[in-house]
Amino acid sequence: MNPSSEPLDIMVSLGSASPSTLLVSDSAKVNKHKPWIETSYHGVITENNATVILDPPLVALDKDAPVPFAGEICAFKIHGQELPFEAVVLNKTSGEGRLRARSPIDCELQKEYTFIIQAYDCGTGPQETAWKKSHKAVVHIQVKDVNEFAPTFKEPAYKAVVTEGKIYDSILQVEAVDEDCSPQYSQICNYEIVTTDVPFAIDRNGNVRNTEKLSYDKQRQYEILVTAYDCGQKPSAQDTLVQVDVKPVCKPGWQDWTKRIEYQPGSGSVPLFPSIHLETCDGAVSSIQITTELQTNYIGKGCDRETYSEKSLQKLCGASSGIIDLLPSPSAATNWTAGLLVDSSEMIFKFDGRQGAKIPDGVVPKNLTDQFTVTMWMKHGPSPGVRAEKETILCNSDKTEMNRHHYALYVHNCRLVFLLRKDFDQADTFRPAEFHWKPDQICDKEWHYYVINVEFPVVTLYMDGATYEPYLVTNDWPIHPSHIAMQLTVGACWQGGEVTKPRFAQFFHGSLASLTIRPGKMDSQKVVSCLQACKEGLDINSLESLGQGIKYHFNPSQSVLVMEGDDIGNINRALQKVSYINSRQFPTVGVRRLKVSSKVQCFGEDVCISLPDVDAYVMVLQAVEPQITLHGTDRFWRPTAQFESTKGVTLFPDIKIVSTFTKTEAPGALKTTAPKSAVFEEMLHNLDFCDILVLGGDLDPKQECLELNHSELHQRHLDATNSTAGYSIYGVGSMSRYEQVLRHIRYRNWHPAALEARRFRLKCSELNGRYTSNEFNLEVSVLHEVRVSDKEHVNHLIVQPPFLQSVHHPESQTSIQRSSVVPSIATVVIIISVCMLVFVVAMGMYRVRITHQHFTQESEAAKEAEMDWDDSALTITVNPMEKHGAPGRGEDETEEEEEEDLSSSSSDSEGSDEEYGVGRGVHGQGGVAQAQLEWDDSTLPY
Repeated sequence: MNPSSEPLDIMVSLGSASPSTLLVSDSAKVNKHKPWIETSYHGVITENNATVILDPPLVALDKDAPVPFAGEICAFKIHGQELPFEAVVLNKTSGEGRLRARSPIDCELQKEYTFIIQAYDCGTGPQETAWKKSHKAVVHIQVKDVNEFAPTFKEPAYKAVVTEGKIYDSILQVEAVDEDCSPQYSQICNYEIVTTDVPFAIDRNGNVRNTEKLSYDKQRQYEILVTAYDCGQKPSAQDTLVQVDVKPVCKPGWQDWTKRIEYQPGSGSVPLFPSIHLETCDGAVSSIQITTELQTNYIGKGCDRETYSEKSLQKLCGASSGIIDLLPSPSAATNWTAGLLVDSSEMIFKFDGRQGAKIPDGVVPKNLTDQFTVTMWMKHGPSPGVRAEKETILCNSDKTEMNRHHYALYVHNCRLVFLLRKDFDQADTFRPAEFHWKPDQICDKEWHYYVINVEFPVVTLYMDGATYEPYLVTNDWPIHPSHIAMQLTVGACWQGGEVTKPRFAQFFHGSLASLTIRPGKMDSQKVVSCLQACKEGLDINSLESLGQGIKYHFNPSQSVLVMEGDDIGNINRALQKVSYINSRQFPTVGVRRLKVSSKVQCFGEDVCISLPDVDAYVMVLQAVEPQITLHGTDRFWRPTAQFESTKGVTLFPDIKIVSTFTKTEAPGALKTTAPKSAVFEEMLHNLDFCDILVLGGDLDPKQECLELNHSELHQRHLDATNSTAGYSIYGVGSMSRYEQVLRHIRYRNWHPAALEARRFRLKCSELNGRYTSNEFNLEVSVLHEVRVSDKEHVNHLIVQPPFLQSVHHPESQTSIQRSSVVPSIATVVIIISVCMLVFVVAMGMYRVRITHQHFTQESEAAKEAEMDWDDSALTITVNPMEKHGAPGRGEDETEEEEEEDLSSSSSDSEGSDEEYGVGRGVHGQGGVAQAQLEWDDSTLPY
């Protein structure tokens, strides 16, 4: 019988009842009552558990009890769709039942359930017919939560910015959630800071606050970890990060700039503040003026300038010739500055008030014309003492007997004075004699460039390009002529008279550089500007992108830049484009200070914001150090005839100048402990002088000299000085230019008979000695003529170096080698004694060789001269020291040189100097190279 089907109401008709009908009617009379249950139930089930605990318990009663079947409970029915519960009968007699879950219960899916339940008795018999059902009862079941989920934060990280010096009630709030369904387990009851020793706290609502005032200077950022707990005290699975940035109290000023800016030489224009911007703290700014200043007064002569000699700089800037450098670099030719204190890298001479220098006679003309110019760099401070004495820069005074100053330049009480006493010529009248200037820069302890231009009777001062007229001009009588010699001095004035012993007086305190005198008119302003120009300064990248409304102005040296605008954004972008540039290949290493000052105007406010200065610096790094190397033939021999010729001996026919720098490279891309390898790379740069020094005593001008065609210098824009001590080539030029000039230096000697060898030393420099080459030593030896008597069938012996014959055993082939030993007198005597023995072998071998090459000589007769020999005398070319050949020369090299000798051609079409390398052909007096010697042996006895 289906419990869910309703029992059929049996209508019994008394008149027509059958026996079976009567039985049913009796049963119905037995099952008189419906089962009874409570009207409502409240139950609890724990999630993931099957048992439901009901209150009251599930029990059905039937008044038909204890009648079998009719008084028993057979089933409980739940009304509803897809309910996860079922009710089962535990005891039919007692009517006890149980409510249980058919599938796992998840509180997170549904927290409670409500449904209807009914009880059914067993009817009238075992066939389960005529069941009766109870009334409907309401069952309300609540699902009990299990703390299975941990709290999780809504954000993986939190960030806040606070201002230093304040206590906050809440900096930020963190929030965590829990997926559990019950309030006990789904609510967050507590938060905790995991990070220790931090000045922060957090409350149960997740509000983070600081427990003490924060300092931007002490710590600019804090990172703390926070965890959360639900009400079941289960912690969060993962902590959250809270980042608190501390910003300083809003102070108007420039932000995001770096104090140190590194500059790599050769990197061009480098931005100084690529990310700088202005913080106004909401100030109402109407306009702003920015002044950027590059402070280089402690670098060299006020900034990074070329450190070439003054003559080289004058030539670079296109100045007129005739300049006389009074403070040159100390050398053999200019030794009057050797005793002065000097900074050799910059050629700055420091005078401490106790020294002076005498300029030798003849350096400066005795009588300067009415037009001449004095130029100098000077750094000078206030004079010590209450009563300052004259401090002489330049003075031309009487050498003896008297103490007259003909002209002088000195500082007195921070005034620059130029004295010029004209000689008595036509009229004995007062003339302008002293010219006074008092610019503030004379005693500011800074470098300044001075030009005193004399166009008598007018004298004008140019300082740093600005013109200054004298504020005072005093007259004096002319100086009467006398025969007293004059002494020109620097750093002090020579007092030759009115004292018991001539001495220096009126010493200078300060620094001088590039002190020159040039007779004639002053150079153009362009030349003067070039001489004082800095090679470093401020620059603006992309002027066209500065934006509208930005005004800017540079000072002449580009050390100060002023920009003005009314838009903060445009001002920020303009300052971001300000850069530093240094055009020197080898700049001065060190710090260049930077200062950015600002002036702000606000909109009609009495009080406007004040911006602090930006103090930074540029660090100019060390450039790669060049290694200048000179190499070429360092020893050779020439016959006496060549020394005596008008063209002389070319000293450096194959000189080569190479400059390299060391580049360190790692052995590979992978990390390794192997040492780094050094790689030499060639670099190009200029030279400013090369000195050729004569070793072993000065040249005797009566019989020897060094020569160079001036055209070789002028067409390469170089100059030179010649003396008995050597030859100096100077001027800024490329290494190839210097090579070309050096290859034309010639040595002549009109009486080389007593000379065996001359030694020279060559040394080159860049930047006035800052980088110098190796010392290249050259030895040139003389091959002398030796004469032998008639009786030995030899009249004289002439040694021809390019065809020195080697004496070997008869079975060896004749070879031509370069001699590497200078023949001495003793050696020549030995050669004469064994000459006859050598002669037979040498002549036989020569005969064979000449016969073999006779046809070649005839075909080249048009361009090769042959020698005619007298039968009465025989000339033999012998290398007496053949067996002492130069070490390190193999047979292959000798054979190559022999082929080169035999194929040497005549001198070049330009008629340049004759150049002889070891093993090269000899140029005759007519400029024709002789390839062979023609022997006439008709009179030779064998």
